[in-house]
Amino acid sequence: MHKCSLLLPVLFLQALSYNYSSINLPDEHLLYFFRNLPQLTERCLKDKECLFKEHLNKDRCWGYEHDCEWTKQYSIPACPGDHKGWVKSKFAQQTTFHTQADFGYVKEQIKEMKMMCDPLFPDDSSLECSEHLRFCRARNIMMNFTKLAHRDEPIRYKMDVLGDGDIGGYCELHRDKLLKEADHISPLQSWGPELRYFTKLKRRPIVQGDCDVVVEKPTFVMKIDATVNMYHHFCDFLNLYASLHVNTTDEYTFSTDVNVLIWESFEYRSAFGDTWEAFTEHPLWDLKTFKGRTVCFKNIVFPLLPRMIFGLYYNTPIIYGCERSGLFDAFSKHVLHRLKIPLYHRKNKMIRITVISRNTKYRRIVNEEELLKAIKKNDQYEVKRVVYDRDMSFKKQLEITRNSDVFIGIHGAGLTHLMFLPPWAVLFELYNCEDTSCYFDLARLKGVKYITWQKADKIKSFEDGTYKGGAHAKFANYSFDVEEFTRLVDIAAKHVKNHPEFQDFVKRAAKKESILHEEL
Repeated sequence: MHKCSLLLPVLFLQALSYNYSSINLPDEHLLYFFRNLPQLTERCLKDKECLFKEHLNKDRCWGYEHDCEWTKQYSIPACPGDHKGWVKSKFAQQTTFHTQADFGYVKEQIKEMKMMCDPLFPDDSSLECSEHLRFCRARNIMMNFTKLAHRDEPIRYKMDVLGDGDIGGYCELHRDKLLKEADHISPLQSWGPELRYFTKLKRRPIVQGDCDVVVEKPTFVMKIDATVNMYHHFCDFLNLYASLHVNTTDEYTFSTDVNVLIWESFEYRSAFGDTWEAFTEHPLWDLKTFKGRTVCFKNIVFPLLPRMIFGLYYNTPIIYGCERSGLFDAFSKHVLHRLKIPLYHRKNKMIRITVISRNTKYRRIVNEEELLKAIKKNDQYEVKRVVYDRDMSFKKQLEITRNSDVFIGIHGAGLTHLMFLPPWAVLFELYNCEDTSCYFDLARLKGVKYITWQKADKIKSFEDGTYKGGAHAKFANYSFDVEEFTRLVDIAAKHVKNHPEFQDFVKRAAKKESILHEEL
């Protein structure tokens, strides 16, 4: 029997010296972390080796805690625009946005949690889920993967990985309640396809040795979207991050000493794979890892999924006039911190402009060199042309993005990088290819300024005639009027210059440089 290292019970941990090095969070997130763990706060106060005392007992909260005051939460949505009749007041507009796409969404999942299988004793199993089985967590459960040994076809987006009796636990199962919530039966919408087969076992599977493998580290099971596309794959990562908050009930919530099991048999490959380092320090598992074996998990989480109805962020209905989700901001900072992406020191007030160049068949900028030459004439602009492809590591891409003030590119998944722009930045979607809301909404969620091409008579399309799927703006290449392009870039640069956080960042950098010169 294979055994992974033990996740110690909380009561036992309290008798031991806590490993504070496991708290690898951005400094500004530490006080929110301790806010939800009073037992850890007490331990830190008494422990001479705890270096986090300055972050304790702060009157702040993420925004999903039951006693979190509106003015004390991580961030308050900005709603400068008209809600267009959705609600009756500005505050209602803010709270609607908060529930749709911020930590209020996490709060809703926590409020919805219901026991589907009740334990009676500590060694029993348990299963707890939010409505429609969008998020679930369980303890001491069994999964039977023996049938996969006789299954030759690759598994991806399948709803028949498990069948009757292939998943279960020793607990009091509320089967009618479980089946009622299993109403979103689709590969990436809920855990209904898998958990509808949950069965009450006659024995405690771990205690009585019914498992070929016992996994004792916490495990996150992931049904993931298209890994070749940044927009879709980051819906996986954003939902995983949100799930950490839904699961914020113990001190190891944000630990990377956890396993990730990808719910397919394909070997995981993605240009964005570095992002997993923000969540786990261990190699990824897939269904081949346990093919032909019965596996028991002591602590398992079924996270929020990328294509949930009214989910995050692929199907998010966003009220008009609002922007800046604290959840998206925290996710961005979490990933940048965990991946150690540097923020460059500023030596001047020049506007850093990054232009994404496409080497694909469609949506190329035909007169790209001419456009670049035009804006390079402005001595206040520092212009960088980049190709974000497999020849550049994803961490290097994030480094460039994080240090960009104006980010320019034609419609495409690469614009998902906007989630890692600084708060003063502008996303200039050069042309949205008739998909008007995709990156406009994502920019709103992140809280960065969005602009796009406005004058149809100053853009020209070039179609090569080889695309047979019917005319569509995404299957052409384009040239843009140089003067109009320059005008829009100037508008973006002006926004950056006037943004209070940009001005403060430049001032602090100049002050730091002045102090450094004095010391030298």
